[in-house]
This record gives sequence, C-alpha cells and structure tokens, in this order.
Amino acid sequence: MKKRFKILAGLALAGAMAFSMAACGGSDEAATTDEGAAEGSVLNIWCWNDEFQSRFNDYYPEVAEVAEDKSTTTLNDGTVVKWTINPNENNNYQDKLDEALLTQADADADSKIDIFLVEADYALKYVNADATMSVTDLGLTDEDLADQYQYTKDIVTDSDGVLKGTTWQATPGLFAYRRSIAKDVLGTDDPEEVQAALADWDKFNDVAAQAHDKGYKMLSGYDDSFRVFSNNVSAPYVEDGKTINIDPAVMDWVAQTKDYTDKGYNNKTSLWDDAWNKDQGPSGDVFGFFYSTWGINFTLAGNSLETPEAEGGKMEEGNGIFGDYAVCQGPASWYWGGTWICGATGTDNPTLVADVMRKLTCDKDIMKQITVDTQDYTNNQAAMQELADDPDFGSAFLGGQNHIALFAEAAPNIDMSNAGPYDQGINEGMQTAFKDYFDGKVDEAKAKANFETAIKEKYPELETINWPE
Repeated sequence: MKKRFKILAGLALAGAMAFSMAACGGSDEAATTDEGAAEGSVLNIWCWNDEFQSRFNDYYPEVAEVAEDKSTTTLNDGTVVKWTINPNENNNYQDKLDEALLTQADADADSKIDIFLVEADYALKYVNADATMSVTDLGLTDEDLADQYQYTKDIVTDSDGVLKGTTWQATPGLFAYRRSIAKDVLGTDDPEEVQAALADWDKFNDVAAQAHDKGYKMLSGYDDSFRVFSNNVSAPYVEDGKTINIDPAVMDWVAQTKDYTDKGYNNKTSLWDDAWNKDQGPSGDVFGFFYSTWGINFTLAGNSLETPEAEGGKMEEGNGIFGDYAVCQGPASWYWGGTWICGATGTDNPTLVADVMRKLTCDKDIMKQITVDTQDYTNNQAAMQELADDPDFGSAFLGGQNHIALFAEAAPNIDMSNAGPYDQGINEGMQTAFKDYFDGKVDEAKAKANFETAIKEKYPELETINWPE
C-alpha cells in the first residue's frame, strides 16, 4: 500500500509533462474538429464498473454503435471509445490508474487516458494533482454548470479553487423503510409520520427498541448507519498532512452499533454480503436501510426480488415486495457515493472530453430523461424540481411515492467542506477494525489499536492518530 503514495507524488510531474506534450501536437491520425483543433481517433475512458459506461452508451447523443462485448463504443464521427474497467476492491482501481498516469506523457496518442472517473472518498487526491484538467480550460462555462448542485462542484474543486471535474449524479441519502413493518411498529406507513418518529437519533433509537419488541431488527448490520454519522463530522480527518483526528460523530456510530448488536437490534451483517442483501427481500425482518439515490433504484430494488433470476432490479411488478418500501429523510442529512468525470491532463481529445461533460452532466433534457428512465437522481436542479413538482411522477417500487421530491429537499443540505483525500481508506479502516469489537472478539482499545496498525500501513505519512476523549 505504500507504493500508491510514491506513485501519487509523481503525478504532478507526469501530468505536467503530459500537458506539455499534448500542447505540442496530437495523434498523427487525428481528425479535425469544427473548432480546428486536432482530436485523436480513440477516446480512452477508465472506470471501476459499468455504470458510467451504461449512461454513456444510452444517453450520449453521439453514440453510433456499441460492441457486442461492450469493450468499445463507436461515435458518429468514427471515434472509438475504449473502456478500461478495473474493479475498486482493495484499491485496485486507484493503483492501476496511478501506474497508468505515470506513463501518460510517454504513451502514444491512442493509448493516452482521456477521461477517468473518481469517487467522492478520494476525489481530492486527483483533483489536487496535475493529472486532472480544469473544466474551464476544456471549454465548459459558468452557464453550462449553473444548474448543478454546489456540493457536486465543491468536491472536485482543487485547493486553488479550480473546478476539475463534473458529474451527472447528485446522491443525497434517505432512509428506506418497509411500509408493512412501519405499520406494525408505529401504526402508520405515511412518510411524514414515519419521519416524525425518526427525526433524530434519540427517536430513531426509541423506534429500534419498539421494533425489537415486535420481533424486528431496526438495521441489518454494522455498517448501515456509518455514513450518516461520518458525513456529519465537524472537521476533515486530516488537516495538517500528518495527523488523523477521529471525529466524535464516528465514535457515536461505534457506540450505537455496539449497543444495537448487544441488544439484538441488528442481524450482524456487513454491507454487500449475502445476508445483508437477503434482509432487503421478502423474507427480511429489518425496519429499514440507509440508501442514497442510486441505492434505492438499483440495489434495493434488485435485492427485493424473490429470486436472483428475476429482472435484475428493474422497477417492475413482480418484485417480491414491490411497493412495500417508502422513504423519509431519517435522523440527519447525508449523502453516499457519486461518480465524477475528470479530463486527464495530456488528453488528445479535449474538445470531445468537454462535449461528453457538457452533454452528460449539464444538459437539462438529458438529465431529466435519465431520471425518468432509471429513477436515479441527476445533477440538474431545474430538471429535478420539475419532477419533484409533477403530481403524476412517482416510483411504483415505493408505492407511488415521489422520492425525487424528498431528494430535491435533501440535496441542497449536503455539505462537502469536511471531505478529504484520505476518506475512503479511513472510513473502510474504521468499519473493518471495529467489527471484531461489535462481535465481542476484542475490546474497544484493541479495536482502536488494530485500526492504527492498519491505517499506518496504508498511509505511512500520517504519523499520529487522535481519538476523541
């Protein structure tokens, strides 16, 4: 893991060299755009799954053909889009991206990275390196970006105030609850009344006790509420480049999760494992799940299917508990996830990169259509407000509820001011280290020590870890 930070140290030099090289000329096989600039014949896009690939292939207006194996996409002008997908697990995507960016200056034109995707938890690592281009330099204007949510711009703005990426998503989080369980526990499944019962953590914990008395679990496992706490920290984990300060809010998650585990308020599952997935289906006994925009219409909808062979999460009648979920804000504002498009320094396709950003993150009609088709929440305030105000719009999966209206209320409250480049590693490290504590295998002091050992191996430049008193 130490190698990744040695690589990062070289990104600024590699990026500067690549930018200089790109300025001197592009591919010998480059086409000429309407603006007269040389553009390459291959657009290389790096990502960790096929989500953006699907959005690109389905909604970018210039797509002419998609290869049967989806490895390439051909555009109307003949440009070939090559997809490089490396899974995220164990930092695999970042490690391979870092290695590739170090060779960007020396790569031939058709091999240069043109676009790469980043997540919120590590966006600043790349945004504050020369490996990413200013979207203004690419050609996007303030008018293009005017309807995007401010937090989605803040997270890809470097320390000098330069915007270095864009996204088609906004990802506020909500609490998705089972209507049938809410009726049994609270006597109502009405979102406003359920929200009143869950409006803060004290109330949420009271409902957890009531649910337990009725034979239900409030949450599925250890990680479910983590991001609701970690998104509400009072300061970044690392402010001086060498010290980690664990926020009291994160330790509140530890205390709550230990309490829920000891009292039987959860099923001791972990995010993404089979038991956690099953808890969201027809046989589940869990009151609800914290999910952001993508989670509801993709993961939760998919996990609610009676059989894995069913329609892959599509919101269609036939889901095992189709219509039995609803959403409310829950005890705090929070967000989870999001994917940002960055233009790689050294790209020989700057005009095309800008057009992809403009069409797939700034175009109101395209943003609205994505939401209508997929129920995902997109990064255009005007488009989302139109759907929020539409009395005929709603999610059949959520019993007809207009979840976009709730997301539209939540999105402006997202605060990214305490995000930092170490968030992914520290968040994952906390969740991993404290599972043995929740299970009673180690005490809290040992869990802290295990976290410190793991995090100092991952980030050797961070010398001190401070815990709240």
